[in-house]
Amino acid sequence: MLSEREILSTIEMLRNEHLDVRTVTLGLNLFDCVSHDLSRLQENIRSKIDALAQNLVPLCNEIGDKYGIPVVNKRIAISPAAVFAAPFSAEEMVSVAKTLDDAAKSVNVDFIGGFSALVEKGIAKGDRALIEAIPEAMAATERVCASINVASSRAGINMEAVYLMGKIIKKTAAKTADHDGIGCAKLCVFANIPEDIPFMAGAYLGVGEPGAVINVGVSGPGVVKKAIDRALEENPDLDLGKISEIIKRTSYKVTRVGELIGREVAERLAIEFGVVDLSLAPTPNVGDSVGEIFQSLGLTAIGVPGTTAALALLNDAVKKGGAFASSHVGGLSGAFVPVSEDLNISDAAASGHLTIEKLEAITSVCSVGLDMVAIPGETSAETLAAIIADEMAIGMINKKTTACRIIPVPGKGAGESAYFGGLLGQSVIMPVRNLTADNRFIRLGGRIPAPIHSLNN
Repeated sequence: MLSEREILSTIEMLRNEHLDVRTVTLGLNLFDCVSHDLSRLQENIRSKIDALAQNLVPLCNEIGDKYGIPVVNKRIAISPAAVFAAPFSAEEMVSVAKTLDDAAKSVNVDFIGGFSALVEKGIAKGDRALIEAIPEAMAATERVCASINVASSRAGINMEAVYLMGKIIKKTAAKTADHDGIGCAKLCVFANIPEDIPFMAGAYLGVGEPGAVINVGVSGPGVVKKAIDRALEENPDLDLGKISEIIKRTSYKVTRVGELIGREVAERLAIEFGVVDLSLAPTPNVGDSVGEIFQSLGLTAIGVPGTTAALALLNDAVKKGGAFASSHVGGLSGAFVPVSEDLNISDAAASGHLTIEKLEAITSVCSVGLDMVAIPGETSAETLAAIIADEMAIGMINKKTTACRIIPVPGKGAGESAYFGGLLGQSVIMPVRNLTADNRFIRLGGRIPAPIHSLNN
């Protein structure tokens, strides 16, 4: 274990390399808010969030100032709304989303996640109501994020849910067409969703989690890039095995920083500490890019031959460093490749180095999947569903989390640009094959069975 003094020296060493605590996320169980009366449910939600989250933002700011490292986002993750609001209609689910948005604004958090449903094996009444409410809910709120788990390695892929989500993404884009379909940037479709993700749009509080818990998301792509650059300047003959060790040691230090801050926030709030999610999540800022790490490793750009192997090395080293640093590593923990949120990756897409097919291939070894990918607005619901199904298959077969956060930008085509703002960034719209082709495979429905390894127990 590192002492606080050693951790502070690490912070001092890394503070100019875009190291930050990307998010402190307060998980809240809302099952005790349940009521058959919508007004009573809404009041219970407001009361609980206000009582437990009112000090989260000022406390994170105070602790960030104390250690000289910013906590960029403060967030809340709640129990799946499809469960605690199961009796209500789609229209009433929109009202629940608005209540969550108001509650998030009242405590000044950046996002609130958990407008979610888990439908990998079937769609219950509450699940369907929530899913149908998503387009209006995403358009009518600013801070609410939605996630739907449609597949798992034990249950297979619910193709009815996949097709439904293709339609929902189209409707959500249309509802937010005046802002390049930004509603879809707050919506993520998952396979094997973890129960303790602090990062949006996938954050929710799983059923097996504590009643209230602090989870921390730490990000440091700039730190990792600088560590690689320094090492290669000192010794240009370093091989990939030694570079992996450098990434691992850097990830160890970053994880310790996150746990220090997370545990102090939890202690001051008198709430249990959960996990550190060490994920190399970039921002649109220069020097804070996952894509630049590939260039430090000797590739022209992310997407060229060698990218999948480089990402496998990076992801593995990050996970090993985090696991050695803390016995409470969770969430996604690895490397993200969100196209619009990473200036370097967005440039690679614009130059043609990175195609959507290559992006899908590298998601087999990254921590998430097709993340913040802008595609032509005319893409059909069937094609959207087919893209989702392919990504879910990667997650199901490989027993890993994969996700789709794809944005069909209304009124725009391949090669044009979409603008989302803030951490969501901007991106060239990537071309998609068979935009509107008939896809009978998707319409067949049913459930793609789980692979044989699902029988392990």
